[in-house]
Amino acid sequence: MNTQTDTLDTARQVTVDGIRSVVAPILATLGETARSREESRDYAFSEVRELAGAGIALTGIARHEGGAGGSVRDVADLVIEIARADSNVAQALRPTFLVANQIAGRKDVPLREVNLDRLRAGALFAGTGNERNGGSSGSISTTATRDGDGYLVDGRKFYSTGGLYASYFSSSAVTDTGEVVRFTVPTDRAGLERNDDFDAIGQRLTQSGSTLFTRVRVHADEAVDFDAATPDNPWLGSFAQLYLAAVQAGIAARARDDAVWFVRERARPIKHSSAPHSVDDPYVRQTVGEIAAKATAARAVVILAAEAVQDARGLSGIEARDAGARASVTVAEAGIVAIESALKAAELLFDVGGGSITDRGSGFDRHWRNARTAANHNPRQWKAAVAGAYHLTGQDPPTTGLF
Repeated sequence: MNTQTDTLDTARQVTVDGIRSVVAPILATLGETARSREESRDYAFSEVRELAGAGIALTGIARHEGGAGGSVRDVADLVIEIARADSNVAQALRPTFLVANQIAGRKDVPLREVNLDRLRAGALFAGTGNERNGGSSGSISTTATRDGDGYLVDGRKFYSTGGLYASYFSSSAVTDTGEVVRFTVPTDRAGLERNDDFDAIGQRLTQSGSTLFTRVRVHADEAVDFDAATPDNPWLGSFAQLYLAAVQAGIAARARDDAVWFVRERARPIKHSSAPHSVDDPYVRQTVGEIAAKATAARAVVILAAEAVQDARGLSGIEARDAGARASVTVAEAGIVAIESALKAAELLFDVGGGSITDRGSGFDRHWRNARTAANHNPRQWKAAVAGAYHLTGQDPPTTGLF
């Protein structure tokens, strides 16, 4: 039994509105402390546990399964608000929301019931298949050696987002016969070491460091063979990409919030301005309006894409495939707009003040750094090219999980 699993009050029926109400003060605290925590590399362990205890991961899970019964749009809205408070926390929670989305969208997902029980108990997940092994992208060198009816796993994984928060870790390894197995184990399992070695320019507190496996025991009921069967809708990565776009929308919204605060509370008109206060300066107003427009555009496209992902659920056959392709392209297009909106909003933020807005104590540079780092998860040039090919020739998006 994993001692790191949080306790969720499953006696009460969670609702979307109820979750949002409970998390509002938690997000307020995260927003107030985001800058100082990034500067001191102080992880928000207590706040993240409170978010898990509030049932955030249950937002999109059906009510008859103990969830809040929300839609993909409800989930996206919540992610935007978390990222608006602290995009590091939102990114760190991504693996947990991915597990929840799999449960919400598929009845045949491996380990569905056990992971649903874990989510209802307030568990947090991490996981990655990424390695730096010198092989081709996606190749696996982590090994799973047969030991009784289970395995002993050895290897190192990189970009283990949310690793230090997590109760469970999911990954993949290759057996001595060349088969790929996927597994989920408690993070307190002997031989599993989570490292705080993520060193990017932004998203520094996403806990995306490496995870080392040294003869980690994986029991038979914790592992599944890689399923090569192709579902009717093979674009299973759409929600994962939608999540990244929602993080960008949250960053844009925070840039807007900080621009408004700085103009109201700190800024002074430049010497040749005709306005007595910065809030009255027409060029400051124009800049804040542009930032707000970027934030609104980012949220709008994310919500539109979330509805497309929702529409692709519950279908079968050619209908599922067609809807899945449309949703994948819509998510890709939303990702382009959300990324560029966040980057531009973060840049324009510095145009609402003078030299003082660049003070390190304000930490406003983190918005651009965080948006830039999150954008590198999947280059937007690929998103644009894939969307263009779909509209021009009907070519389907790749099914790599990045669309």
